[in-house]
Amino acid sequence: MDAKTCIQKLRLIASVTMATVGEDGSPQARIIGVMHTEDEKLYFLTARGKPFYHELLSEKKVAVLGLSRFKEMIRLNGAPELLPKEEQGKWLSLLFEENPYMANVYPGETREVLEVFCIRHGEIEYFHLGVRPIVRESYTIGNGVLCEKLLYTITDDCNGCGICMRHCPQSCIKIGVPYSVEQAHCLRCGACMENCPVAAVKYRKE
Repeated sequence: MDAKTCIQKLRLIASVTMATVGEDGSPQARIIGVMHTEDEKLYFLTARGKPFYHELLSEKKVAVLGLSRFKEMIRLNGAPELLPKEEQGKWLSLLFEENPYMANVYPGETREVLEVFCIRHGEIEYFHLGVRPIVRESYTIGNGVLCEKLLYTITDDCNGCGICMRHCPQSCIKIGVPYSVEQAHCLRCGACMENCPVAAVKYRKE
C-alpha cells in the first residue's frame, strides 16, 4: 500500500465523510463525493452558499474518511485548496463529465454556483480490518507531515509474565526483554495496559 493507492481507493469509495469545524467550534460531518483523483491529489466540489464551503476557507483543514467494502479504513487529514478562478471552468467540466449524476443535481447553468477544491498536502492513515492481523500504516502527500501518534508501548518494568499477550486480540505482542508491541498490527484497544499486573504498558506519543 502507498499514498497514491489510498487516494485512488477513496475515489472508488466515492461517497466519503468530510469533517470540518463549524463557526461555533462544533464538529461538522458531511457525505461528499470524491469526484476526481490525480497522482496523490483529490478533487471535490461544493456550492458557495453552503456552510461547508465557508468552513473549508476559514479553517483550511478537512478530515476525509472512507471505508471500502473490504473493510479498509482510509483517513486523509489535509489542507483543502480552492482552485484559482481562471481554472474553475475547466475543472467543473471535467468533474461533471466524470460524475454524470451531478447534471441532475445542478442542471445547466445552475452549476456556476459550484467551486472545485483540491487536497494535495496532508497525512493518510490506512487501517485494514479485513485481514488478520490487522494492518495500520501512515503516509504523507505533498508537503504533509506525519503527526504524533498515541501508541501503547511496553517499558522496562515488564516482568515477562505474558498476560498482555493472552489478552491481545491481534496477537501483536512479541516476547522479548521487555516484551514489545508490533505497531503495524495494533488495534490500540488498551487491553494490554488494562491487564498488565505491573503497569509496564504505557500510552504515549511517538
